[in-house]
Amino acid sequence: MDSQSEKKRRQYHPYQDLQIPLHTLYDLPTSPEYLFVEESQYQRRSWSENLQYYTGSAYLAGAVVGGAKGTFHGLRAAEKGDTLKLRINRVLNSGGSTGRKFGNSLGVLGLIYGGLESLATHLRGTDDSLNSFVAGLGTGALYRAASGPRSAVIAGAIGGVTAAAAVTAGYYDGLLLEVIFHDFVWYSG
Repeated sequence: MDSQSEKKRRQYHPYQDLQIPLHTLYDLPTSPEYLFVEESQYQRRSWSENLQYYTGSAYLAGAVVGGAKGTFHGLRAAEKGDTLKLRINRVLNSGGSTGRKFGNSLGVLGLIYGGLESLATHLRGTDDSLNSFVAGLGTGALYRAASGPRSAVIAGAIGGVTAAAAVTAGYYDGLLLEVIFHDFVWYSG
């Protein structure tokens, strides 16, 4: 009877119906996948994603640069009679204070820039380099508007030139990568 019950049962094998070669499991699509057709036609971040991206990345960059500057300032301000504990405290306080100031300043610039770029894209109905230039111009002018009209105009010009340089650098960076990797194709074995 034992032999009959063994014939009626089989070992459970969860992967027996998967007759797929292993390398095709990792052959993933390179383009994003969308749930709706409308999403695939819209190839830009939303205004809220734009604000979060520019604000967060600007804050992080400012905090890192300011923290490094404050750390070096704290190291230079050390006196001969200071203990190690006092020197470490001075370095941490100086780095944290300067990093926070730089991060907040650049975070506000990123917030203004992201908002103005999204507004320009919405009003013009197109996403091109002119939106970035206008956003940079407006960001500099708005950021320094409280210092007077002359300061706002100068800061606006600096912001516009910086945005234009960033767009140009991004264009040529992409062009350079395209030229370098033109014939390079990824094969998965």
